[in-house]
Amino acid sequence: MFDYIKQWLAERRGTTLGNHDTDNLPEPKTAGDQPLSKCRLIVLDLETTGLNPQKDEVIAIGAVAIEANAIHLNDQFDLILRRPELDIRETVLIHGIGTEALADGHETEDALLHLLEWMNGDPILAYHSAFDQRFLEKTLKAELGYTTPHLWMDVAELMPAFFPKADIKGKGLDDWSELFGLEASERHHAAADALVTAELVLVALNQARKTKVNTLKELTDKLHYQRRLQNMKRLQ
Repeated sequence: MFDYIKQWLAERRGTTLGNHDTDNLPEPKTAGDQPLSKCRLIVLDLETTGLNPQKDEVIAIGAVAIEANAIHLNDQFDLILRRPELDIRETVLIHGIGTEALADGHETEDALLHLLEWMNGDPILAYHSAFDQRFLEKTLKAELGYTTPHLWMDVAELMPAFFPKADIKGKGLDDWSELFGLEASERHHAAADALVTAELVLVALNQARKTKVNTLKELTDKLHYQRRLQNMKRLQ
């Protein structure tokens, strides 16, 4: 499966991603009575030069779409941004993106516009989504002046919300993946991490149906309750 992703990326690297209608970018969707079985959900992962959104930068974006309770490999996003000026010496051993890859990547503005068009305003999920949200919003604002908020959901909250008694060693993506027998083809690669996260989302959505959580609003309400519950436990 990862070979398919690498081939898809190689075919597009260095090409123009199309003409963009910057005055008519898709409007973000809000949580309503949309059936989850019919929603298109975006599962996203970023690679960055570090962990501090104040000084570090996005260098790669990977995402896959879930629709009709399935992951569609022909509906995905995987791009390295062209940012040769960035110093990646401290993190290159983690994400494997070197100076040559950054020099050959896609122009940042073009890539971000393509991302917004591809996402089509659909809800975004990520593992520890606050990290990805801060970095992506910062980059969109700096490069495009784009500040429209999107609906984000945290997979790190989604999993314990539907599997509160799960026996896992920690709270990371690898811990949940191991519990359900999932394995990323290459860790710290945006597309591969997005794919294994999407597989976890499918597991959670299957459990959601069993517990009568059927709409996007019901799902976001469930996550809000899970967040309040965790906050209460921390205060005890």
